[in-house]
Amino acid sequence: GIRDATGNNGKTIHDTLQHTNALGIQNSSARILPANTVCLSRTASVGYVVVMGRPMATSQDFVNWVCSKELNHEFLKYLLIAENRSFLRFASGATHQTIYFPEVKAFHICYPPLAEQERIVGILDEAFEGIATATAHAERNLHQARELFQSVLQSTFEQKGEGWVETTLDQLCSIKHGFAFKGEFFVSEGHYIVLTPGNFFEEGGYRERGEKTKFYSGEIPQDFVLKAGDFLFAMTEQAVGLLGSSMVVPESDRFLHNQRLGLVQTKPGISWHNEFFFHQFNTRMFRESVQSTASGAKVRHTSPGKLGAITVTFPPTRAAQENVAGKLDALAAETRRLEAIYERKLAALAALKQSLLHRAFSGNL
Repeated sequence: GIRDATGNNGKTIHDTLQHTNALGIQNSSARILPANTVCLSRTASVGYVVVMGRPMATSQDFVNWVCSKELNHEFLKYLLIAENRSFLRFASGATHQTIYFPEVKAFHICYPPLAEQERIVGILDEAFEGIATATAHAERNLHQARELFQSVLQSTFEQKGEGWVETTLDQLCSIKHGFAFKGEFFVSEGHYIVLTPGNFFEEGGYRERGEKTKFYSGEIPQDFVLKAGDFLFAMTEQAVGLLGSSMVVPESDRFLHNQRLGLVQTKPGISWHNEFFFHQFNTRMFRESVQSTASGAKVRHTSPGKLGAITVTFPPTRAAQENVAGKLDALAAETRRLEAIYERKLAALAALKQSLLHRAFSGNL
């Protein structure tokens, strides 16, 4: 298999994760292809293209072209990348999308004289090198913005402040199990939404699920109708990263407290500011503690008792908690602003690549 196929689209490949020897080639249908062979993935990452940097063999998951003297292999590479999205219309299959060989044999391409191919390749090489550099910078800036926030978040709760208290979560609150709402009453529209771990972002917060939203048409126990400001934990890892994520319910009389979710019920006399604890529960330290409590082979899950044993740290007054949360909220908002800028830049660079390819293969470059 080509190393990291999706990240290497258009690259020249000199090594692979799997190797074979002469005996392996003799006892299989594989054959050694020369350097500069152009390879198109016809299954899994359908439409991804690479060029062989040295003689290699491929599995049957690839279609390979050894170019004649009239066709520049780099020109063919760029042409295939330009048609990347179009390949999906040739793909079929219930489990894995695949382009079958009859469809491949029906492919037709148009190409100009060799000198014009080389001119186009030269322009695209230079342009794509600049785009790759700009993309790497934007991705690095995006990563650094996220890491800066995580660093400040982590240090806030590791260094603590003067007068902060350290105790276990069960000294501050109890965690209530949700109700087992019956699947036979799940409907595609209605008023009451049944919350699931899928309604949590990995970094916490309420996630709209669009068409996947589960509404409920059956009888509803009033003790499990949530209020705005209620604080919930995801106690099942429905997807990687969701275990231990938290949410502040955004609206009253709308959301239902389903099983696999834990509702925080603070004890008398305890100062609890949702946003402060929301930030603490998003630290790597807290999430690792939750993971260490989890059990289950296929789907990992925790329980109110196990969550209650996790150590937390906090200033004892609500005003102090609000002050810390306010600073973290401001930094989080600035981080989101920077992320949006870098994500728009990455999208613009990707669009520029597609525009250049379109112009190149419509005779306008």
